[in-house]
Amino acid sequence: MNLRMVKFDSLNLGPALLRAIADKGYEIATPIQADAIPPILEGRDLIGCAQTGTGKTAAFALPTIHRILVALQKERDEAAKANGQPTDQPEAAEAPAEPQDSRRQGNRADRRAGRHQTSRRPQARRKTRALVLAPTRELVSQIAASFAVYGKHTALRHAVIYGGVGQGPQVKALQHGSDVIIATPGRLLDLMNQGHVDLSKIESLILDEADQMLDMGFIPDLKRIISKVPKQRQTLMFSATMPQAIRELAHEWLEFPVSVQTAPVATPAEKVDQTVYFVSKDGKIRLLEQWLQNTANSRTIVFSRTKHGADKIVKYLCKSKINAAAIHGNKSQNFRERTLQQFKSNRPPVLVATDIAARGLDIKEVSHVINYDIPETPETYVHRIGRTARAGATGSAISFCSAEEIRYFRGIEKLTRRRIEVGVGHEDLTFTAPPAPVDEPRPQRGGQRGRRGGPGGPGGGGNRRSRFSKSNGGGYGNNNGGGSNGAPAAGHATGNGAGGARPAGGRRFNGANGASRPKPPRPPKRRTDGRAADSEPLTLDGPAPANNKPPATGSGRRPKRRKKVTSKL
Repeated sequence: MNLRMVKFDSLNLGPALLRAIADKGYEIATPIQADAIPPILEGRDLIGCAQTGTGKTAAFALPTIHRILVALQKERDEAAKANGQPTDQPEAAEAPAEPQDSRRQGNRADRRAGRHQTSRRPQARRKTRALVLAPTRELVSQIAASFAVYGKHTALRHAVIYGGVGQGPQVKALQHGSDVIIATPGRLLDLMNQGHVDLSKIESLILDEADQMLDMGFIPDLKRIISKVPKQRQTLMFSATMPQAIRELAHEWLEFPVSVQTAPVATPAEKVDQTVYFVSKDGKIRLLEQWLQNTANSRTIVFSRTKHGADKIVKYLCKSKINAAAIHGNKSQNFRERTLQQFKSNRPPVLVATDIAARGLDIKEVSHVINYDIPETPETYVHRIGRTARAGATGSAISFCSAEEIRYFRGIEKLTRRRIEVGVGHEDLTFTAPPAPVDEPRPQRGGQRGRRGGPGGPGGGGNRRSRFSKSNGGGYGNNNGGGSNGAPAAGHATGNGAGGARPAGGRRFNGANGASRPKPPRPPKRRTDGRAADSEPLTLDGPAPANNKPPATGSGRRPKRRKKVTSKL
């Protein structure tokens, strides 16, 4: 990770992009931006591991826009050179893609050349040069907003494609032509099957939140989409975590990629105050109600593991006169957008969300994050609490942990390497959790493990049981309970009391009375030819077996009887 203070004007971005960055008030690039933008500008493939809120979207949006502008300018220069015109045209970043003046000049040139047109010549459809794929509608909308902000001084067009809304406006945008398509895999694949999408000219492919697309089952759709993209392309993959499946996909889709990684996923935001309440599963909703009543007008996000659970929470809170709303995959896009706008207002409702729906939410001034259900994966916890304390602000993360979820909670503490403070109050609903297990080093085995028939050390191997004995007396050649302290034992001594020695006869003593029991016989070993190991091998020249049966063929099975075949004449 690059820790240097890198300014945007030193990253070789075009003037139009630098103007847009200055309009946003940005001057210093974040670590992921400083490390990712230069290799992307060079055309290298890249795999980036970065959490939400690190400036990841701008890290691929800025260089992608720059590369498209350079390609457009190059095409214009080549076209002007072919027509014998000077190539000192205005910069592509600031020149409109379809200037009205040039169209009129072209029509006049056609008339002077004798090419009379009875109607206006149809405009050539723009070819899509970049494709951005993301798992959720909210994340697609956020990425599209970034492309609009950074490309506002250019004439680039982008199309936004996702489900949950009518496809009519999206089809029109594709027919009009777009330089960039930003889409969810499902809706994009539907439009591809209908013949509305042409990916044959894609030069840059960006996969954002690849781990989330893996969890949501989008990988088969991604493979079908990528099969329609040219192999000669630049591929960028960004993910918050790097499981083995993502690494395998990167090996399949990327060529010699540059690897960029910011702070590890186990690092939560520094200014997040983390608290846990151990509460029964049935008491969670009452604890949530009491907690929200004490923190009115706070901008709070409550995370539920399931969509059905989110709806139940909202229904209970509304009955308790607490303004709440849920966003998840079953809600329409219009409802989700209205809910998010209300959440950003001065009187925000309590936002109850699932993990998938919350991916890509970029909401400032979130004061509290409540984990109503403890996530099963510790990395998800870090993603959740990352919704608060953004841009240097402070925030609080509260977790409701039931007895069934304690093992998930201990995994979170292990990943983050910190003990989360237990909240005070609400004693009528909470309980005291058992202490966390202490990781102790494994004890060394005492003494020297005796060899078969050899002496055993004092107490050595006492915890290892013989495969024939159920006693705790000792293992092979070890005595941990009989005779004197670690008396030598001969053979397979496995005493369970006094004695513990084995005479030369090979019988086993069990206790002080000297009662002996014979050693259980071992089952004969099987041969590959199906006969016992101690029997004489059959040879072609040897004597016939006693049962006068033919020699075994090696499989030990009776040969199949041939069926008689009768011809029907």
